[in-house]
Amino acid sequence: MNCKLIAFVVLLIGSQSLFAQSVTVSGMVKDTTTKLSVKNAVIALLSPKDSILKAFTRVQPDGSFAINGIKPGNYILSVSHPSFGDYVDDIALQNPTEKLSLIALTPKSKLLEAVIVKSGNPIRIKGDTTIYTADSFKVSANANVEELLKKMPGIQVDKNGQIKAMGQTVERVLVDGEEFFGDDPGMAVKNLRADAVKEVQVFDKKSEQAEFTGIDDGKTQKTINLKLKEDKKKGYFGKIDVAGGPLKDIDDRYNQNYLFSSFKGKRKLSGFLLNGNTGQDGLNWQDQDKFGNGDDDIVYDDESGSTYITRGGGNGDEEPYIDARNGLITNLNAGLQYSNKWKDKNTLNFAPRYNSQRYSNVVEQNLRTGGDSILNETSTTFSNVTRTNVKLRAVYDLKLDTANTLKIIASTSFYETDSEEKKIGSTTGTADKFLNATDRKLTYNNSKQAITANIIYKHKFKKIRRTLSVDADANNIANDGNSLQDSRNNVAGVLLPINQNREFNKATGKISTKVVYTEPLNKDYSLELGYQVVYTSGTNNSTTFNFNSSNQQYDNRVDSLSNNFEQDITQNIPSAKINYSKKKFKINAGTGISFINFSLYDVTFNRTTKRDFTNFFPTLNFTYNYKSNHSLRINYSGSTRQPSINDLQPLRDNTNIFYQRIGNPNLQPTFTNRISASHNGYNFIKDLWGYQSLTFSTQANAITTNESVAAGGKTTSQAINVNGNYYLNFYGGFGLKVKKIDTRINVNVNGGSNRFVSFRNGLKNIADNTNAGLSIGLSKDKEKKYQVSLSVGADYNAQKSSLGNIKTNFLSSQIEVDMMIYYKKVWSVSTKYEYTGRQQTEGLPAININLWNARLQRTFKKDEFTAYFSVKDILNQNIGIDRDFGINTFSETRNQRLQRYFMLGFAWNFKNKTGVKN
Repeated sequence: MNCKLIAFVVLLIGSQSLFAQSVTVSGMVKDTTTKLSVKNAVIALLSPKDSILKAFTRVQPDGSFAINGIKPGNYILSVSHPSFGDYVDDIALQNPTEKLSLIALTPKSKLLEAVIVKSGNPIRIKGDTTIYTADSFKVSANANVEELLKKMPGIQVDKNGQIKAMGQTVERVLVDGEEFFGDDPGMAVKNLRADAVKEVQVFDKKSEQAEFTGIDDGKTQKTINLKLKEDKKKGYFGKIDVAGGPLKDIDDRYNQNYLFSSFKGKRKLSGFLLNGNTGQDGLNWQDQDKFGNGDDDIVYDDESGSTYITRGGGNGDEEPYIDARNGLITNLNAGLQYSNKWKDKNTLNFAPRYNSQRYSNVVEQNLRTGGDSILNETSTTFSNVTRTNVKLRAVYDLKLDTANTLKIIASTSFYETDSEEKKIGSTTGTADKFLNATDRKLTYNNSKQAITANIIYKHKFKKIRRTLSVDADANNIANDGNSLQDSRNNVAGVLLPINQNREFNKATGKISTKVVYTEPLNKDYSLELGYQVVYTSGTNNSTTFNFNSSNQQYDNRVDSLSNNFEQDITQNIPSAKINYSKKKFKINAGTGISFINFSLYDVTFNRTTKRDFTNFFPTLNFTYNYKSNHSLRINYSGSTRQPSINDLQPLRDNTNIFYQRIGNPNLQPTFTNRISASHNGYNFIKDLWGYQSLTFSTQANAITTNESVAAGGKTTSQAINVNGNYYLNFYGGFGLKVKKIDTRINVNVNGGSNRFVSFRNGLKNIADNTNAGLSIGLSKDKEKKYQVSLSVGADYNAQKSSLGNIKTNFLSSQIEVDMMIYYKKVWSVSTKYEYTGRQQTEGLPAININLWNARLQRTFKKDEFTAYFSVKDILNQNIGIDRDFGINTFSETRNQRLQRYFMLGFAWNFKNKTGVKN
């Protein structure tokens, strides 16, 4: 009897345990247009790993459905009906009863309303992803992906190549889910052929941490994934484009562009070689900012409290600045991209790059400083720069098993820079009284190397959302070279010649380890705990020598301009964050605390500066996805920033003897409060999108400058703390397609106000800046007939400085017309006109610039070959003129620019013929 009772109890417990482990999932399905129920739609649950059907049911007449006895875990939810577009989403089932949000299906008649369908559905929605079928949008046979994107509803590409999807800037473009020559969106959309793409997928990519843990941290990047056609994964395609044109006064213009891509299964190999002197393939030198110049500055991540090192200018050995819009540029840019995946466990991505650049410019500048000390500086600068960069980057992903992954990232960069700059200038004061003059020549040589290694280990526990990750990072930056200054300076009639050579070498190394553990508290809440340790060390040695006329050598050491610094920074950064996610709401709140030990040793003077301080980084993120493709986000962050070494104790430098910086060891850290709100919405059926964003920030103990002007116009600058700085900015816009006239309309607005407080000769100066702008764009096209777009815009700017009661306001305007007309489908002429106007200000005449370009082309052999003739700057008005209003300064700068030229070119777009339909 007892045995039977025990057996009964065991059976009862087992049945209860089995029942507790099953899930009942239910929900409602309705039509997006009529709001009526969609009966008989099929609800299916599939395995994410192999898409095997696990369970299914049909929707009841009242629109409800329920599936019982489901094992907890992750599934693919599929909803299908012959008259509606398919709905697919990823879901996680954990609790005994899971009620899903309303599932809205869109009738196929509405999905296809604005698109002519040749085969398949042109647009569909899978969860939060909008998918465009590429072949449903017709472009020329040789078009690149950029032209394809311009045809797709909800996607815009501006004249600078910036991509927006549903009103948000696209930050990443992937090819089959992988990076294509790094994370530069332009590499894929400009170099890949449109006819190689099967689908364009648009979605908000979650952070790697969120994708791993399953806990949404609110951080997303608008991303486009280009899914290639299967036949393109087993072939090749590419482009050869060469052009040239003779000129009289400067070197002949030329461009040579070679692109090649080969795909076979999961193996991808691509290469490019771009060479020219028209500036069209200007190099992106933003990477140098990651390796930095000048003094070490501590920069803190607003959300995690983590720290990295940058280098600030002002030392005389910083990289020369190049603005690709101005001057004459010759570029050579080459690269390879190899990626492969084996057995879905091992993935390798390897991308070597080479860049070289020759740059020359002539800059004329008038700089006027107001207030109680009036300075008017006029100068002309001639510059020549040559530099090269070799980059190697490799990423290896290893899936150890279903619960463990390992990722290794290694990269190196090698920079070489040689430059020469000659500046002739003079400064006058009140009533045009002469103050100083300079005739200076600077020669700069620099070698820079950077090595970075990163290892990321991730482990998923059996319990959903319980994870552990370890991120170890190490990098080293070395920089050495010399700068030679030969200048003749006149200060109030006193001659001060300088003939010196400065030799410098710097090195910064960093080692950090971060551990993050996540724990689900219940189905809606989860906890994230982190701890990071960072150790940074650096040396900065600079020695200046005067020229010795007796032996014609630079061997007389100048102690006052020589220095040797050693720096150590140790950080311990604990952090905690609570995450809440339920249906349409996501909230993340937490803080990071950074305990920093800072030590700076001045070897030259045997002086040590030590500081211990604590930084707080509170954050709050709120996201409300109130319906499909509509979201509201509110974010708050508080961040502390410590004074940089350049503020506390700048390196001694006399590159510009008329402007000197001195340190302020009593500086306090700055705390910034920043709050932002943004809204994005996209009506899929009406092809109507809109976005709005508002940001406001204030600073306590902001670090600004106190400038003192002495005799001869010599200015001394010192960093100080002030209160009263703030920043306010708004931007928004909407776009729609007017179907009656088949025309797309875009409207964008922006506005802002900010205040900056500073001091000059001990007097407080409050600078207020206000701006507002509006632009309207229209576009219309007909396949192989014409394409036309028109945009007009205006901006209002107002500046005011309390010191000297300086007030300035002006209106600027822009007009742009872009047209292409076809003749017999093989001939086409395109033209682009841009007008930029700016009102008269400060007694200076108005600026009116008209830029007009044109191109005539003829295609052959089903558009495989193209011959063309192009003319740039037909009106010869490409003038590099800029006017800028600072705190209490005004400057007008004129740069040398490449003006009118013509080119005759030929392009060959090739691809494998096997199995490919033209």
